[in-house]
Amino acid sequence: MRITASMLVGLFAFVQVFSLAGGPGVSRANGARAHPVETRLQLVRLTRAGVPELPLRHALAALACARARGELDASTLTLIDYSRPSSVRRLWVIDLADADVLFHEHVSHGRNSGQARATRFSNEAGSLQSSLGLFRTAETYHGRHGYSLRLDGLEPGINDRARERAIVMHGAGYVTGEVARRFGRVGRSWGCPAVDPAVNRPLIDTIRGGNAVFAWYPDHRWLADSPYQVCDRSIENEVETVQGPVKTTAGVGAPPAAPEPGIGAAAR
Repeated sequence: MRITASMLVGLFAFVQVFSLAGGPGVSRANGARAHPVETRLQLVRLTRAGVPELPLRHALAALACARARGELDASTLTLIDYSRPSSVRRLWVIDLADADVLFHEHVSHGRNSGQARATRFSNEAGSLQSSLGLFRTAETYHGRHGYSLRLDGLEPGINDRARERAIVMHGAGYVTGEVARRFGRVGRSWGCPAVDPAVNRPLIDTIRGGNAVFAWYPDHRWLADSPYQVCDRSIENEVETVQGPVKTTAGVGAPPAAPEPGIGAAAR
């Protein structure tokens, strides 16, 4: 059989994708293998499914860094894009093995983070603001807001006081599509990423117990300083090899404040 140039190019592309997906003989930092979702083809699949590419790239970079450090071995990634208004669904739960979107939902931000859009973020107790960065899901419990999921922030000075602040995922009646349509946004929490009660339990049961949550916003200072975006050189090179360069963008200004609709008390 005659081997043509196009056949060689196709074979090279197949070997490259197979290698990035963790095929035999491909070593990673600390002996880990590349996860299938980290291939370019899987990235394309997720963006075609509506997952925003830039936040996803940053989330995958953070996940790769945490894996290389042995801090988590997630099977799901929950991505929150706080650059979008709360009137739209801006939370995605991604199955990392198959690059499938399992949930696409509305999610609240903190009362003092903004009105329809979150533009301010904090790690301080009593701030009533959301936090950015990489979290690890922990245990579930039944509390004031019913079935809830504790989150442990992994980024020092950015979100590592999440447990102390009782920043948890829970259901809230003010975070529904009906509320968003009626008021132009969903209600706000005391910093928790609250979701629609109709999906709260199945969503939490899907992501609990050591999976990744990544809250994103185009904040230049955070993206430049985060230890999960600026890994040690070997890890950073590895992420770029698999995903392509990860970009950062400057922060955006706060939009004009919207009138406050009476759509429920703050949650904690």
